[in-house]
Amino acid sequence: MIGKLAKSVREYKTPSILSVVFIALEVVLEVFLPLVCSDLVNFIEGSSVPGMDTAITHNFTLLGINTGVSVTGALDAGAIGYVFAYAGMLIAMAGLSLTCGLLSGMFCARASAGFAKNLRKDLYYTIQDFSFENIDTFSTSSLVTRLTTDVTNVQNAYMMIIRIAVRSPLMFLASLIMAFMKNWFIALIFLGAALLLLGAMALIPRKAMPIFNRVFKKYDNMNLRIQENVHAARAVKAFVREDYEIQKFDTAATDVRKDFTKAETLLALSNPIVYFIMFVLILTTCTLCTVFIVNGQTDPNFHTIGGELNLGDLSALVQYAIMILMSMIMLVMVFVMIVMAVESARRIVTVLDTKSTLESPEGGKTEVADGSIEFDHVDFSYAGDDEKCALKDADIKIKSGEVIGILGGTGSSKTTLVQLIPRLYDVTEGSVKVGGVDVREYDLESLRKNVAMVLQKNVLFSGTIKENIRWGKPDATDEEIVEACKLAQADEFISQMPDGYDTYIEQGGTNVSGGQRQRLCIARALIASPKIIIFDDSTSAVDTKTDALIRQAMKESLPEATKIIIAQRVSSFEGADRIIVMDGGRISAVGTHDELMKSSPIYREAYEIQNKKSDDEEGNDAVAE
Repeated sequence: MIGKLAKSVREYKTPSILSVVFIALEVVLEVFLPLVCSDLVNFIEGSSVPGMDTAITHNFTLLGINTGVSVTGALDAGAIGYVFAYAGMLIAMAGLSLTCGLLSGMFCARASAGFAKNLRKDLYYTIQDFSFENIDTFSTSSLVTRLTTDVTNVQNAYMMIIRIAVRSPLMFLASLIMAFMKNWFIALIFLGAALLLLGAMALIPRKAMPIFNRVFKKYDNMNLRIQENVHAARAVKAFVREDYEIQKFDTAATDVRKDFTKAETLLALSNPIVYFIMFVLILTTCTLCTVFIVNGQTDPNFHTIGGELNLGDLSALVQYAIMILMSMIMLVMVFVMIVMAVESARRIVTVLDTKSTLESPEGGKTEVADGSIEFDHVDFSYAGDDEKCALKDADIKIKSGEVIGILGGTGSSKTTLVQLIPRLYDVTEGSVKVGGVDVREYDLESLRKNVAMVLQKNVLFSGTIKENIRWGKPDATDEEIVEACKLAQADEFISQMPDGYDTYIEQGGTNVSGGQRQRLCIARALIASPKIIIFDDSTSAVDTKTDALIRQAMKESLPEATKIIIAQRVSSFEGADRIIVMDGGRISAVGTHDELMKSSPIYREAYEIQNKKSDDEEGNDAVAE
């Protein structure tokens, strides 16, 4: 998992390394500061220093306890020079440490933000290669969560790792070494406290990790509620179901809150544990050091455990104790962030490791000879289960240039049948051939460039009309765009818009009507001049006259292209060479209008119902007149 994520660092390796280097320098400078301070305190504390003329005896009070130790200090010019020298050294080291810290933070921010950018890009590129089956497996809301929330969690963890996770162990080790140099016995106490803290922290993730595993699935569910509500906003308002949708979202959000509260409560236990151990350790250090110093200075026969101590050493040891435990606190922060990010990282890597169920064969064919199509005893199951086939034993040949209509009830697998032609799914059994070649032998991009689909759910993207039409042909000229829109009967309403072809389309095409949206999608398909054009109920929102004009225009402008029209209106098949009737996932009948009127009860019933409806409407119009 780490190796997979590390590939997204790429060009941000240098800032990542520089962040670590400057952190290391900052730590080195910081651990030497208490050492210099210790020497300075010991220098001032010294009872006899060469060149001292004036001695002042005073009492040092430590933690409110009068030690009674008589200490002399010097105020002559030489001593003051020593003090200023130490002060200058401390200021220089502190300034360098601050500079290193700032540089480390700058490089860390650049590296983590760049890593997140690359990770999102890698995820997005991987998803672009997904087949419909892959997308169905993950769900749209889950993929959105992985691209946003999960990547942010991993970004924060990476930032912690290259900065604090490097700083904390270095600070711990360096401070511990310095403490051993001062007094090995006190340093052992520090080490014991640190090990105790690590042991306590190790128990927390065992309880927290399962909760985080659950919570991200609930995140997906919450995002799904948002997606559905926004996408179906018109339906929600039309049926006055705002309260119901609010309740559904509130339930999903409450589930997320409960799990996050439980997990973060466990993780929050780390802070009081750390601070309790830190304060006990400082109290212990001060008490022992005070005893060692006082007894060592008042009783010449007293032997300090771990080495001789004086006031400067006490100052340094207290600072090292704080550094050691602060490094542990920072390590706990990293630990908390990593615990949260591990599940996000797994979810991200699951997407990155997923291979599309549809891949172009090596050296796949790039030329499609013509628009002929052959279904050779095709079975297809969305679940890959032979016993639950959505399409069963589809067997039909379509000549290049034919106009084919497909009629069938809801759930009869009309859309499933045509989705196999551009290889949006792979057959379970049998084969589908285009231009005499099995679609699995084609380069996917080449195949799909020659098979244009106007889907049942028409989708326009935010951008101008020109930009949307150029989805079908990126290098299309303005003249080609206008011509395609004329064929799709869209030029008239576009010309009436204030900005014409530069009119901005809102996301999803919400600022145009359903019929206009369908005609723009048809124009987008026609501009590519494909060998096969599939219309999946894509003229349902236009009137019968416009529908007929579109079909006539296609017949005249693209005579060699095979046209497949899925529709509920029998009138949409006017002029079709053959009509396929689907029923229950099977091809029930194939023939011309006259043939099907005799042989297919399904087609005859649909025709009679629709014509009776038309006759009734005409009769009502006559009565009204």
